Amino acid sequence: MTTLAAETTSQERLITMILFTALIAVTIGITVWAGRRTRSATDFHSGGRGFTGLQNGFAIGGDYMSAASFLGIAGTIALFGYDGFLYSIGFLVAWLVALLLVAELLRNSGRFTMADVVSYRMRQRPVRTAASVSTLTVSIFYLLAQMVGAGALVALLLGIEDGDTYLGMSADTAKIVGIVVVGILMVVYVSFGGMTGTTWVQIVKAVLLMGGALLVTLLVLSIYDFDFGALMNDASSASGVGDAFLEPGQRYGVEVAGDAWQTMINKLDLISLGLALVLGTAGLPHILIRFYTVPDSKTARKSVNWAIGLIGTFYLLTLVLGFGAAALVGREAIVGQNAAGNTAAPQLAEAVGDHFGGDFWGAVLLAFIAAVAFATILSTVAGLTIASSSSLAHDFYNNVLRRGKASERDEVRVARFAAIGVGVISIVLAVFAQNLNVAFLVALAFAIAASANLPTVLLSLFWRRFNTTGAVAGIYGGLISSVGLVFFSPVVSGKGVDAKGNNLSLFPESVDFHWFPLENPGLVSIPVGLLCAILGTLLSREEDPDRFARLQVRALTGAGAERATTH
Repeated sequence: MTTLAAETTSQERLITMILFTALIAVTIGITVWAGRRTRSATDFHSGGRGFTGLQNGFAIGGDYMSAASFLGIAGTIALFGYDGFLYSIGFLVAWLVALLLVAELLRNSGRFTMADVVSYRMRQRPVRTAASVSTLTVSIFYLLAQMVGAGALVALLLGIEDGDTYLGMSADTAKIVGIVVVGILMVVYVSFGGMTGTTWVQIVKAVLLMGGALLVTLLVLSIYDFDFGALMNDASSASGVGDAFLEPGQRYGVEVAGDAWQTMINKLDLISLGLALVLGTAGLPHILIRFYTVPDSKTARKSVNWAIGLIGTFYLLTLVLGFGAAALVGREAIVGQNAAGNTAAPQLAEAVGDHFGGDFWGAVLLAFIAAVAFATILSTVAGLTIASSSSLAHDFYNNVLRRGKASERDEVRVARFAAIGVGVISIVLAVFAQNLNVAFLVALAFAIAASANLPTVLLSLFWRRFNTTGAVAGIYGGLISSVGLVFFSPVVSGKGVDAKGNNLSLFPESVDFHWFPLENPGLVSIPVGLLCAILGTLLSREEDPDRFARLQVRALTGAGAERATTH
C-alpha cells in the first residue's frame, strides 16, 4: 500500500474538509450555547456543578482519551503487538487510584482546583503559587504533544507531502495552520463556553470516538468472520517477527543479548513508565477539575465508574485496531507513513473502506476517522486550557495577588485572558517544536503529575502533620526532579539516529549531554517528590490539627465545599 498522502485525491480532500468544517461548526455552536449560560465563577470553572454521573463520565473519557491514546496506542500495537496493549493497560489501571483515593474526597474538599484542597489548612499564597506552576507545566507539556499532532494530522489528511502544495500551502505551512487553528479553537471554547462548553465538546468527542472505533473494529472483525485468533495470526505473520509479536519484549523491557546493563535499564524503564501512568492520572490537573463539575461526591464516584467502563471498552477496541492495522495495512506501509505508527488507525480505516466499498468509501471512512482524531485533539486541548486558566485566575490571581478579595466577575475575566495567554504560548511553542520528536511529552506530563501533584494531594488529605513547607517542597521537588531528569535523559540527547537517519532524541546526534539512563523519570522523581514533601514537613514546626480535623469532616461530608477556602 502506498502512503496516504500519495493516494489523496481532490475528492478525498473535499470530503475531509467538509467533515472537518462540520465538526468545527458543531463544537462552536455548543460553545455559543454554553456561553449564554456562563455567568458566575462557578459556571465558568465547574459548569455550575450540574452534570450527571453519565455526562461527566463521558466528558472524563473525552478528556482522557487523547490523540496519544487513539492514534498512538493503536500505532504502538500495530508495530509492537503485545507491548502496545501493555501500554494501554497502564492508562486504564490508573483509574482505580483515582476512584479509590481521590475522586470523592477531592470533590468534597475543594471548589474549583487542586490547590483548594492542598492549601485548605496551610498558608495560601506559597501553596497556591506552587500549584499554579505545576498545573501550567503539566498542561503545557500535554498541550504541545496534542497541537504538534494536530499540525501533522492536517498535513497528512490534506495529502501534502514535502515539495507539494495545496491551496498555496506547503507541508510545513499546513502544519503551522493546523496548529494555529487548534490554538484559536481551544481559546474560543474556553473563553466563551467555560467549563460547560468544554464539557459538552468532550461529550460529543467521546461519542464520536467510541462510534468511530467501534465501526472500524466491527468492519475489521467481519473481514475475519469475527475470528480474533485468525486476525492475530495474520498480524503476527505480517509483523516480520512471527510469534514474538504476541509476546512481551518488542518495545518495552527489551533484552539485549550480551549487554546486561542495557537489559536492566530497559526493564527499569518499563517499571518507571508504568509507575508514571498508574499514579499520574490521579494528579493530572485537567482530570482533577472534572470532579468539581458534579453536584456531590456520590455523582463523582459514578462518573469515574462510567469513565472506567468507557475507557476500558475503548482500549479493548484499540487492540483490534492495532492488530487489524498490522494485518491489513502492514508494517512497511505504516512506518513509511509515520515512523512512530501514529497513522495506523487512519490507514486501517482507509483499508477496510476500500475492502467493502472501493476507493470512495475508503476515502469517506478515512476522512471520518481523521475528523474523529481532530475532535480528540480539540477536546483534550480544551480541557487542558481550562485547567490552566482556572488555576491562574482562581489560585494565582484571586488568592495570591488579590488575597481572595477579587470579585467573581474579575476572576472570570482574568480566566478568559489567561486562556488566551495559554493559547498563544502553546501555539508559539508548538510551531517551534513541530519537527521534534515529542512523543515523550505525554508520558512526561504523567510523570510530573505523579511526582509533584499526587503525593501533595494525598498527604494533604491523610497526614495530620503535613504543612505548608512540605506541600511547597513536595510540588517543586517533584516538578524539578522530573523535568530535570528528562532533560539529561536519552530522549533529549544521546540516542543517535534510526535506519533512515531520523534523530531519535530532541537534539541531533552530534549533541550528547545525557547522564540519566531512563527515558521516563517516574521511578526516581516520584519517590523524590514524596521524600521532599515528608522532609519539608518534618523540618517545619507548623501544624494545625484543628484545621486538619475540619478538612476531614469536609472531605467525608462535603460540608462547606461551596465556600471560599482562604483563611
